[in-house]
Amino acid sequence: MGTHHWDSLRQGERLAALRKAGTQGLDPAAPDDTLALLLAAAHMRGARTALEIGTGEGLTALSLLSELPDLRLTTIENDAARRERALAHFAEFGVQDRVCSLEGDAALVLPTLGGRYDLIFLDGPKAQYVHYLPVLKGLLAPRGVLFADDVLLYGWVDGSAEPPQKRRSIAARLREYLDAVFSDPDLYTVLCRTGEGAAISVLREKSGRAEREGAAVFAAREQGVPAAGRAGAEEEQ
Repeated sequence: MGTHHWDSLRQGERLAALRKAGTQGLDPAAPDDTLALLLAAAHMRGARTALEIGTGEGLTALSLLSELPDLRLTTIENDAARRERALAHFAEFGVQDRVCSLEGDAALVLPTLGGRYDLIFLDGPKAQYVHYLPVLKGLLAPRGVLFADDVLLYGWVDGSAEPPQKRRSIAARLREYLDAVFSDPDLYTVLCRTGEGAAISVLREKSGRAEREGAAVFAAREQGVPAAGRAGAEEEQ
């Protein structure tokens, strides 16, 4: 067997060990079944560009980059310590040149982004999913996949479990997100009960409204106007 094969094998074992250790932490990586679904979605789309909201320690990003060798990834993390650990992992696995790591609140970072993404993995603050959605739509390439993780969250969202009082607002915001993606004619959405639930939305190829929202994102970025507000204003015209 060649050197490349053994290097790949060792990296796979190392990543598996990191993912196993991560299940014991406060910021666990995506579970195996959710990760498998995400990788399948990335392959089916033939993703070459991806955006991740919620880097954590970079373990899901590493899986995507390892599985899709032509992929280039932009990833956003608001916690400086987590981001530093992710950067160390990217360097350890030799993928740092394929990653653009951004630190900050995704609500502020997302409107500054340019380009379109074949795959967006949404795994940040759950209560913000619905607020991110207009900007994320504008960042999707035609037939791009928006993969939102943890949308059922312990059964709190579909009513199979009662959320604690202080978590009811999160459950309500996630229900708003699901209502939004299922009712949006520009998106084809399925709900998978894998892990804590994943909503997979595909941007329909001929989507005039999505194109206008995308244009609004870039116009807002150039003019310093909040993108979500700009998109909404254009819709009302």
